[in-house]
Amino acid sequence: MTFNEEWAALRAESTQQVNMRLNGVGNGERGQSGASDADLAVNQDNLGAVGHEAYELHARLSKDGDHARPSTFETSLALSNGNFSSGSALLKVHDRWNTQLRTLLHSCAQISNHLDYSKAAHAKDDAQISGDLISVSKLNDYLK
Repeated sequence: MTFNEEWAALRAESTQQVNMRLNGVGNGERGQSGASDADLAVNQDNLGAVGHEAYELHARLSKDGDHARPSTFETSLALSNGNFSSGSALLKVHDRWNTQLRTLLHSCAQISNHLDYSKAAHAKDDAQISGDLISVSKLNDYLK
């Protein structure tokens, strides 16, 4: 079987397995393929709520995630200066915690910022689309 034949077979197989339409709204009945209408919906309130929770988690982690850092570092130095091998191990725990905390803080900020951006971008797109629709209807007035 050549690549083109295999590719065509895979494309045909994948189109038979598609059960969701993303470009339209159904009438509530099942389509020819037996698939029900998609039930995924996201509105501005949902985006805002998730973004707000990510922002609050970021604020709490910034404050509460750093409580043990100073004492852990001081303890690891004291143990290392006392020739305890657990000092270097505790310093590794300290460094790993800081790395993981920064990663989590960055992720929360990215989620919050992305959802804020998405919300604003969709509002801008909606305004542009409604503006375009109004201008089309004005064109109809001129053509009469």
